[in-house]
Amino acid sequence: MDRIVDLDGAAAVLAQRSVGWTSVGLEVGRATWRDAEATWPQPLETDRTRVQDPDSVGLVISGPAEAVLSVVLFRGGWADVDFVADLDDSGCLPALGITSAADFATRMDQWVSRVFGSLGSG
Repeated sequence: MDRIVDLDGAAAVLAQRSVGWTSVGLEVGRATWRDAEATWPQPLETDRTRVQDPDSVGLVISGPAEAVLSVVLFRGGWADVDFVADLDDSGCLPALGITSAADFATRMDQWVSRVFGSLGSG
């Protein structure tokens, strides 16, 4: 898989934004890492030092009324973005062509606002 996005840079974005998200009442889970060199099935690690060759970093954010956003960013420049905003609003969000940690930051802000509304703009 091509290395398009710096996953450590993306994790720094998540850590930085987590402070604001938690301050407005969102619950932010620990970042999870997957190692490209691990044998199948590749375990998810919460300790970055246990991952030699990261190919993804993920995070789950929960909010009021059981709203949930799950994002897994892959170093190849795409993400799996799944959400439940409410019982009538759930699914996947488009996440292709991510070019950098800064691009990922912009998209994270959009996804959080999409799922949690104004609460997510903290």
